[in-house]
Amino acid sequence: MHCNQCEQTYKKTACATSPGMCGKNEDMQSLQETLLYGLKGMAAYAHHARRLGKSDETVSAFMEEALFATMTNVNFDLESLLEFCLECGRMNLRVMQMLDEGHVETFGQPTPTRVREGTQAGPGILVTGHDLVDLRDLLRQVEGTDVQVYTHGEMLPAHMYPFFQRHPNLAGHYGGAWQNQKREFAAFPGPVLGTTNCVLIPTESYRGRLFTTRATAVPNGQRILDGDFSSVIAEARRCQPCIAVTTGESTVGFHRTVLLDHAQTIVEAVKAGQISRFFVIGGCDGADPGRNYFSDYAQATPEDSFILTLGCGKFRIRDHAYGEHLGFPRLMDMGQCNDAYGAIAVALALAEAFECGVNDLPLTLVISWFEQKAVAVLLTLLSLGVQGITLGPSAPAFISPNVFKILQERFAVRLAGDDAAHDLQLALCA
Repeated sequence: MHCNQCEQTYKKTACATSPGMCGKNEDMQSLQETLLYGLKGMAAYAHHARRLGKSDETVSAFMEEALFATMTNVNFDLESLLEFCLECGRMNLRVMQMLDEGHVETFGQPTPTRVREGTQAGPGILVTGHDLVDLRDLLRQVEGTDVQVYTHGEMLPAHMYPFFQRHPNLAGHYGGAWQNQKREFAAFPGPVLGTTNCVLIPTESYRGRLFTTRATAVPNGQRILDGDFSSVIAEARRCQPCIAVTTGESTVGFHRTVLLDHAQTIVEAVKAGQISRFFVIGGCDGADPGRNYFSDYAQATPEDSFILTLGCGKFRIRDHAYGEHLGFPRLMDMGQCNDAYGAIAVALALAEAFECGVNDLPLTLVISWFEQKAVAVLLTLLSLGVQGITLGPSAPAFISPNVFKILQERFAVRLAGDDAAHDLQLALCA
């Protein structure tokens, strides 16, 4: 099995008793684990959507049935378990659609925007995770004060929504991906609010300044269950204030609606030979050094191509200067990992415009995986019949050799190699 926090593999047992008693072998165990991880990821997205007033009884019913299918002595059939995994992907597409709709309806139509990175002088609060409702509620509670709020990690895409763009207390973005938080949180002088997954157990240097919400928790931490952030605000006033430091700028906000507004221009440019390819490079990032593959791959893409990125995987590739093409930045940040729905919607719209299938588009997907949400998104892509996904930097430890062989045969899934430039040339020649 696989530890999704440290990327270490530990001994896998096919059954709690013995394979002879329950009929479960390594491949059955592999698909059950894949389904469980996919359901966990989908549950996280569904939780976010529900907080925005979005839910679907069909999704809830499927989750109950799928969990039942993973119980002991219920399902011994490989094909039906694989179908459960693909159905999980189809249901996850619906969940991501609800979340996308909830974000737009609640926070406004996204637009590309420049985001200041660093800090301003005065008391500050750093917000990490994914939950935009928590960020909104905190901003409402500090409005009219001198307390500034900064996004961290996957909260960066909040800046593409009008509500957050207009709020005077949202001061910018601080730091990078989640795996750097122990260093970055220690350096930030004020309190840190962790809203969802990807919060690590804190070091002593900032343990007393870390707050979490609802299900997110750390040992002996300060957990907020009711949305009242007065304790966080009070901590910001007790702590040393931030100093004015600008570390750079970034552009976010290439939401699906923004790209679809330019769909006809994109289609005409492809037909005229002005765009060689689209690359989706992103996903869930980790700390493994082999993940430099993704930055090497992105930097080697042709100057007449575009890179769509999302999730915390963007932090692996965003610091390079890719330039512009046809008046657009070559690197387009589409949002959080849940905004993978947007990339799928754009691909489906382009396929319709070209009157072809998604697999016939000049599109290459290079996806980093790390945790349960990434598994849910991968299952969604497979459920749509997307072929030729490059996955890496290594195969999920819970995928048995036989199951991975099935994915290769049916969906042409391939692992990232050792040479990103070589893999890129294979994609361009495909």
